[in-house]
Amino acid sequence: MLFKFLLRLTARERTRRSNRQFGGILAFVAGAINAGGFLAVQRYTSHMTGIVSAIADDLVVGSIGLALAGLVSLAAFIGGAITTTLLISWARRQELRSKYALALLLEAALLLMFGLVGANLKSFATLLVPTAVLLLCFIMGLQNAIITKISHAEIRTTHMTGVITDLGIELGRLIYWNQSKKANSIQFVAANTDKLFIHATLLGLFFSGGLFGAVAFKALGFSATLPIALLLVAMALPAIALDLRKIARSL
Repeated sequence: MLFKFLLRLTARERTRRSNRQFGGILAFVAGAINAGGFLAVQRYTSHMTGIVSAIADDLVVGSIGLALAGLVSLAAFIGGAITTTLLISWARRQELRSKYALALLLEAALLLMFGLVGANLKSFATLLVPTAVLLLCFIMGLQNAIITKISHAEIRTTHMTGVITDLGIELGRLIYWNQSKKANSIQFVAANTDKLFIHATLLGLFFSGGLFGAVAFKALGFSATLPIALLLVAMALPAIALDLRKIARSL
């Protein structure tokens, strides 16, 4: 039963339900990585809006080094998205069931690498702090591209600005007072309760993941990356296992 559920999350054949279940789990993961990562390197790395604004500010005030660091972080996020696209495109050409799972497995491996880098931050802070930031940016770009491609840009998991905006729109529609359906037959305002539910769920899971990530990092340090990585591996392995079995049979 669990195997089938995990397989459905990354299956080639998508349904709205599986997209939303997968998106919800990844929103939790993104919240955990973003919050835990901030405690580790004092930077949020899951959304690029602040980084792009900071680059502009740094250029204006003459902090060229900081501006270049922001550009490299932006490039790392873009690189993650590019990597996901390449993996999915290659796996689709090979007719693999694991076209989405491969990127998840890579994310898990990079998250463990971040934990390894972080464990040595105090000894080599000058070198490893920038490396850790770039790893987190790359991971977030990688993950955001996975759910964006799966859901055809309907669901985003690494940043909440759009989610909260859509949530506000639907709440506005929900509380809007229509005098009567007859009088407002053309301009009747009604909330899309389906959208309201999914956006509220994504926001709640991102926040819950943030709480988990912060608490886990405070309690376990960089070992907190292990349970998150294991969750990603658990979602990726069923599809990968079926592909490996298929390859073994063809040999």
